[in-house]
Amino acid sequence: MNRSNIVVTALAGAAVLSFAQFAAAAPTQTRIDYSAAMDRASVVYKDARAKCDSLAGHGKDMCVVEAKAVEKRAKGVAEAHYQGTLKAATASRIADADADLMVAKVACDAKTGQDKDVCVKQAQATQVKLVAEAKANKTSIDARADAREETRDAQYKVEIAKCDALAGSDKEACASSAKSAYGK
Repeated sequence: MNRSNIVVTALAGAAVLSFAQFAAAAPTQTRIDYSAAMDRASVVYKDARAKCDSLAGHGKDMCVVEAKAVEKRAKGVAEAHYQGTLKAATASRIADADADLMVAKVACDAKTGQDKDVCVKQAQATQVKLVAEAKANKTSIDARADAREETRDAQYKVEIAKCDALAGSDKEACASSAKSAYGK
């Protein structure tokens, strides 16, 4: 089996894992689903890694690192689905970027001299960019959530101020309505 067939097989396994995770998982997974996803990732890695044994040299190195990258991505997705948090999703995106870097560095090993240096620098720059985008996305989502909460609090205060103009049971009903509408 040549290197490209192994890569295609490994990528197909990763795709199956990813689609299985998205199809079977709700926002969060049960512990059993999580363990099964982690086990599947390990099995796919071991299968892809075993196919690398027939190769030699740089082709074998590429095959092994691609198998490790597929496993790392699949485990990151499983962790993100299991935890179901923005932090876990960000960590999964960072794991993807790290996996890409691992593969790119080994791909650069086939080059020499200045070409290799440029290749490694480009791979590192791409990884830094992807990590920064993942973190920026998390920060952006956090900021939007904070803005929604602050807006909601401000709107609640306006409704309560409107209620202050009323008296008696009307005021109480207005305040009660505002509290229920804004979750206070």
